[in-house]
Amino acid sequence: MEKDQNRVSLDPSRIPNHIAIIMDGNGRWAKKRHLPRVAGHKEGMNTVKKVAIAASDLGVKVLTLYAFSTENWKRPQKEVSYLMQLPIRFFKTFVPDLVKHNVKVMVMGDTSQLPEGTQKAVKDAINDTADCDGMILNFALNYGGRDEIVRAVKAIASEVESGKLSSQDVSGTVISQHLMTAPLGRLADPDLLIRTSGEMRLSNFLLWQIAYSEFVFTDELWPDFDGQSLEKAIIQFQQRHRRFGGLINK
Repeated sequence: MEKDQNRVSLDPSRIPNHIAIIMDGNGRWAKKRHLPRVAGHKEGMNTVKKVAIAASDLGVKVLTLYAFSTENWKRPQKEVSYLMQLPIRFFKTFVPDLVKHNVKVMVMGDTSQLPEGTQKAVKDAINDTADCDGMILNFALNYGGRDEIVRAVKAIASEVESGKLSSQDVSGTVISQHLMTAPLGRLADPDLLIRTSGEMRLSNFLLWQIAYSEFVFTDELWPDFDGQSLEKAIIQFQQRHRRFGGLINK
């Protein structure tokens, strides 16, 4: 009954254009079931497939998923090695479905530091979905918000030094154009940020872009998250009034 009520409550004309998700709780999901942490990551990969298709079907234009952060290298080597294999397995099995649903793959982060096999899987997925013009499935892979901003500042400083850009011309728009989300254009900033597992922090994710995003924190662990969970988060989003620092009559 609750599921039907949620579907009735969802306004299909007010679907957020860009949803970003911090996929948290794989390890705890596995621990609850007395399984190794990698089992949680494997199940989490299956959740990515389900949620990506659900988002596409709902009309979301960009879905950005925090897949691997610049800090995740600190985890045990065995776990890191497994995580590096996940994109290979994911894209090998899921790219045909992505093409079928007209979903384009995009990846942001320092992919040059990934193992060769992972880099190849990423490049192949991008190439194989290049002609798709539906939802963009954007993976943040070896990504960190502070690292992204530092890279943008260095690039802008270099342009100022070379005379290509005046320091007086540096603006919020210029900074946005130098971030890893720049290819998304007007869709670069998420309308909605979701974090699973009950944690309430940003973990160095999209620090510039989420300035006016709506946040939804859910206690569900990522492997338990599904299309219905996504709808519930969107309903919360639709019940809010986004003012962007100003005043809007309700």
